[in-house]
Amino acid sequence: MTRATLRERLRYWFDATMDRGTPALIGWLALASLLLVASITVLVVLCTDEDTEANGGWAGVAWMSMLRTLDPGTMGGDTGGPVFLALMLLVTIGGIFIVSALIGVLTTGLDIRLQQLRKGRSRLVERGHTIILGWSEQVFTVVAELVEANQSKRRSCVVILADRDKVAMEEQIRTRVPDTGRTHVICRSGNPLKRADLELVSPDTARSVMVLPPVGDDRDTSVIKVLLLLNNRTWRGRRPHVVAAVQDSDNLSVARLAAGDTGLVVDAEDFAVRLVVQSHRQAGLSAVCDELLSFVGNEIYLRPEPALTGTTYGEALHAYELGIPIGLRRPDGEVLVNPPMDTVIRDGDSMAVVAEDDLLIRLADTCAPVVRTAISCLPGPAPAPDRTLLIGWNSRAPKIVSLLDQLVRPGSVLDIAAPRWPVEALSVPRENLTVRHRPCEPTSRRSLESLGPGGYQHVVVLSDESVPPDLADDRTLVTLLHLRDIEVRLGDPYSIVTEMNDDSNREVAQVTKADDFIVSTKLVCLLLTQLAENPGLHEVLADLFDPAGSEIYLKPAPRYLRPGAQANFATVIEAARQCGETAIGYRLRALGDRPPFYGVFLNPPKAAALALGEDDHVIVLAEG
Repeated sequence: MTRATLRERLRYWFDATMDRGTPALIGWLALASLLLVASITVLVVLCTDEDTEANGGWAGVAWMSMLRTLDPGTMGGDTGGPVFLALMLLVTIGGIFIVSALIGVLTTGLDIRLQQLRKGRSRLVERGHTIILGWSEQVFTVVAELVEANQSKRRSCVVILADRDKVAMEEQIRTRVPDTGRTHVICRSGNPLKRADLELVSPDTARSVMVLPPVGDDRDTSVIKVLLLLNNRTWRGRRPHVVAAVQDSDNLSVARLAAGDTGLVVDAEDFAVRLVVQSHRQAGLSAVCDELLSFVGNEIYLRPEPALTGTTYGEALHAYELGIPIGLRRPDGEVLVNPPMDTVIRDGDSMAVVAEDDLLIRLADTCAPVVRTAISCLPGPAPAPDRTLLIGWNSRAPKIVSLLDQLVRPGSVLDIAAPRWPVEALSVPRENLTVRHRPCEPTSRRSLESLGPGGYQHVVVLSDESVPPDLADDRTLVTLLHLRDIEVRLGDPYSIVTEMNDDSNREVAQVTKADDFIVSTKLVCLLLTQLAENPGLHEVLADLFDPAGSEIYLKPAPRYLRPGAQANFATVIEAARQCGETAIGYRLRALGDRPPFYGVFLNPPKAAALALGEDDHVIVLAEG
């Protein structure tokens, strides 16, 4: 191999300096300007003695040359000999080229810098911010909830890291969440699966981190890898709370192992299954869960109440002017949701309270009066076998069937109306359920009528996972319209509970007057947001949604109050207390199809006049 020549070495060195970008180009132009001014100054001093002395010597000539390099118009006032004027013209022409090149270099450099800013690749400098990793349709729900949660703060920050264009993300957020109040929403372009990109959002100074599952078949795999990256990261200072959700229950144990001891992982599939099964017998449950998990309206707070130490839980139910207790958390972490009424509140216990805001929780000076003549305290109806029609089939259906088998009375019947034979459901022996298959096209009116839906107490419509979510919701809407029309002709013989993918489609589907809509993706995002803001609520919410303990029920109002009797909500609380239950609100059947709360009233004023009808329900926490 031949040895490089001096010319090749110099050219290589020059190319290397030019590769350094705009600063190197500016440096070369500055050097060219210096050489031009210096050479012209030397020529003027050597060739024009009189003109040199007339313009202040070599220093004055150098100053004049520099001015003409920067401003060509300066030469118009020059006087002197022909050589002097020719040299001034020469430095002016050279300056024109140099300044033009400098303007081009600065414009190009500024454009490159703007493009880099648009890519969102600069490192964040914030403290106490909430990080959202990943992008999906649910990010707008999460951002809106965080904005609502941080309204009382002077300033808050939400940072989104996703493998998308920064400007496009910000534009979509401005469109879907136009009012962010005091919350500053910042987007960064990067892959959450790469450690270097994670550093862009400054996780060391964050308050909490939420991992949203991406769209696709391998979304759980992506969530688990992000959790591994966060868990194996070397943290400087306090580690933020990390919350995530997996879609497949089989991946839950692996995800929790990846998240470590401080991470919280939610089983989204199990959560959705529980909501569907519990809602199919009590309409309005999803609206109650929506408000409890959302920061709009009432939510759950943990609050120490030293003044209640030594009293019983039953007595504490009437002790609040604003807020309703639903349980206790012991200092050792034990959580008691709707404990026995004689449970004594110990020193150090925290009360779990349903309230509009933690600042609005207040003990009462005097308890609201109880209208005892309005209390009925009727026993609940004896459990009877169910006849349920399950329309459609998806990945959650086998678990829905299994959970139904645990909760219904022996002799209950479940007919699965789906195009294909659900082998995974019919091949497993059931203890309480008789499971049968009836071929059906869910969007066909004739096919639905052949099922004889009037012979069922409950109808559950599942979302079709074989098509995109929007199309699945459209098909569900058609099925609901057919069922609603059939129900009107038969005289309202059955309740309808259905799955929806998009909460905006729920409002469109209200014309079908279905009894309940389960938008599990939204509810899971609300749950993650609650845990990100209040990680101490994890045990309370896990106990609340666990079928093994006390759960949320919507029970007929006549069980607690005589229909039409004038009373107040303090009377409802007392009636539920006598049954060993905790009343947290009521649902008016007449308002069941009106958004945004669909007839649900949580934590109502205790002393305000209240009369409930036969079709209304009281929302209680009770043992199943």
